[in-house]
Amino acid sequence: MEIPAALSDFSFVLVYLLAAALFAMGPLIIAFLIAPKSYGAARDAVYECGMPAIGSAWIQVAVIYYLFALLFLAFDVDVLFLFPVLLAYGKGYVWRDFIEITIFIGILSLVIVYAWCRGVFSWKRKQVNP
Repeated sequence: MEIPAALSDFSFVLVYLLAAALFAMGPLIIAFLIAPKSYGAARDAVYECGMPAIGSAWIQVAVIYYLFALLFLAFDVDVLFLFPVLLAYGKGYVWRDFIEITIFIGILSLVIVYAWCRGVFSWKRKQVNP
């Protein structure tokens, strides 16, 4: 019996998916089989950086930290974008390229001004009662 051409094309996809699943699950299964196992009270103990835990892990984190992190991430991506742009530009229309990059950096500067006006860079610490 002959396999239709459409099914033979999908067989490559099936083999690829099986290989991907093997590569994803293989290390987990091997680690489960050969890793040392511990039982007892020490397994349930809280361990963080070799120091005993003090207080509760449930704390409120100010939103300002997340805004600062998002701002950092946005500028990180934009700076990574600038490197290939600067390498590609400069081969023909120098003034046009300079104006485009200046506009891009100007928009980024407006983001900094906006974040400054919104108070992202001023971290007000709360007094925590122990």
